[in-house]
Amino acid sequence: MSDIIQLLPDAVANQIAAGEVIQRPASVIKELVENAVDAGATTINVIVVDAGRTSIQVIDDGKGMSPTDARLAFERHATSKIRAAEDLFALTTMGFRGEALPSVCSVSQVTLKTRTEDDELGTMLTLAGGKVMSQEPCSCGVGANFLVENLFYNVPARRKFLKSNSTELNNILTAFERIALVNPQIAFTLHSNGVEVFNLSRTNIRQRIVDVFGKRFNQELIPVKVETTLCSLSGFVGKPETARKKGAHQYFFVNDRYMKHPYFHKAVQQAYDRLVPTGEQVPYFLYFKVDPHDIDVNIHPTKTEIKFDNEQSIWQIVLAAVREAVGKYNNIPSIEFDTDGMPEIPVFNAVKTSNTVPATNINPQYNPFKSPHQSNAAPRDWQRLYEGVSPTSPSQSPTQENISQPDDSLFTSSVGTDNAAASSPADSVIDEKSPTHYQYKGQLIMTAVKSGLMIVDQHRAHVRILYERYLHMIRDHRFCSQTVLFPEVIRLSAPEEVVLEGIMDDLTAIGFSVTSLGGGDYTVSGVPGGMEGVASTELLRDIIAGAAETPASVKDQLYSSLALSMARKTAIPAGQVLSNEEMETVVNNLFSCSNYNYTPDGKLVMSIIQQRDLTNLLG
Repeated sequence: MSDIIQLLPDAVANQIAAGEVIQRPASVIKELVENAVDAGATTINVIVVDAGRTSIQVIDDGKGMSPTDARLAFERHATSKIRAAEDLFALTTMGFRGEALPSVCSVSQVTLKTRTEDDELGTMLTLAGGKVMSQEPCSCGVGANFLVENLFYNVPARRKFLKSNSTELNNILTAFERIALVNPQIAFTLHSNGVEVFNLSRTNIRQRIVDVFGKRFNQELIPVKVETTLCSLSGFVGKPETARKKGAHQYFFVNDRYMKHPYFHKAVQQAYDRLVPTGEQVPYFLYFKVDPHDIDVNIHPTKTEIKFDNEQSIWQIVLAAVREAVGKYNNIPSIEFDTDGMPEIPVFNAVKTSNTVPATNINPQYNPFKSPHQSNAAPRDWQRLYEGVSPTSPSQSPTQENISQPDDSLFTSSVGTDNAAASSPADSVIDEKSPTHYQYKGQLIMTAVKSGLMIVDQHRAHVRILYERYLHMIRDHRFCSQTVLFPEVIRLSAPEEVVLEGIMDDLTAIGFSVTSLGGGDYTVSGVPGGMEGVASTELLRDIIAGAAETPASVKDQLYSSLALSMARKTAIPAGQVLSNEEMETVVNNLFSCSNYNYTPDGKLVMSIIQQRDLTNLLG
């Protein structure tokens, strides 16, 4: 029998490795920028064209490479970061495996220009598909200039499954932010299709966070700092009022490396127990410093998952540190004024104050009893004012009529009418005669049904009703725009701007009028009809956060996200008291929906307690 096991060629092995290390254009930027950080760069410039599909260029002013090192850097497992296996447990650099550059060049066309400070001439190296095409001396600055073109040109299947440009650019911005937030001592720039997205100067951690995410963050951050024998923890957490359901910026860094750690995330969330509503998230930027021997970063190709030797102890440290920071913020109230753009009000000067009493003019001859004046008494012919007006009974007064009649515009769904609801599945549940509904604590609607007791969450039910209504209107483009009296201004971060530009046509189609003012500021001058009372900026932020989690090329998913965001904002809140007619309208419209058991995001809307279970409760 002949031998069947063969050693794979280097080109094939590099493409296999690239499948794990290089997943999308953002992966290339992550690896190249991290190499620039390890090289001691003080300025790093990133330039992308077509979200990295056409080209990615990373220019740094680091140490650079000699001609021999430049050639050797593209060989598998060639690295300057470690020398022995023991070095894996004392890592102080971002990279160490020596897989990034060979993986990149195996699926793209790469041109490298690099020079060290000691060399007069640099080296230009050209590679394609993992093969060296040429190497020659060139004139260039100290550092490295990587140009990666036509990513996945030789792997059509991988290139085909790349997402839209807006989605890929959003991933690039996310990878860029993770590195920029932990290296404030480095100046960064990022250009996309010739447009400057980021220009970050060297600064401190707090200012870097503000530069990346906007000035509003400066008033929302609470400092955290603690020193222990196990680790040191510093950074910032958000105030309780900054909690959001989606889009909260949450970052963990350990030894200047970004990481994902669900266990520590629970510690932060527990510190805000009873301070933020259930299901909402607070932003945080927490930086750990631990002994490299106490962590293992070599457990995942992307190096974002890290194991700690003392996870439980560090969990307690995180919980205590965040609780202490939030407690200090709550116990020491402060008055902070945002004076940016406000008019300057002159300070009161007590020295210039005059003690002279203002002069007043008095007429000593005035006598109110001698002067004619107009009486406030009713005119004698007052009956003529009511000629032609028919009397009405007190029970038909306009005030009482407005109180007793429910607001149909709030509860009516375009999905179905009451007549349709009469033949809905509710017939098999609700009693034949008109039911009486009971409201529990302004949150639950309870109704006696044939099989027992039906309990409906009024907010979730209305979310389901409005979701299907808005989804139909979005698909049919039946929204009309309502101009707001006072346009609101919203400031977005760079990733949020990318998402907004991707969904701008859809927002316009459903009635939003959003105009760019430059510098990340946008004005909202129009909202979909029927949403005039909703905070337009908060609604727009929720829509952007939902769209960021949805591939923009999939219209149905995007429309669903838009409809759900609007339904959550406009649905009746928990705690609102409803009349019996209003509760009946909610129940009838709920059973007209395509799915009346669950909300669009999978939460239970209604439940029925069986009659036998109710009987058993009483023994």
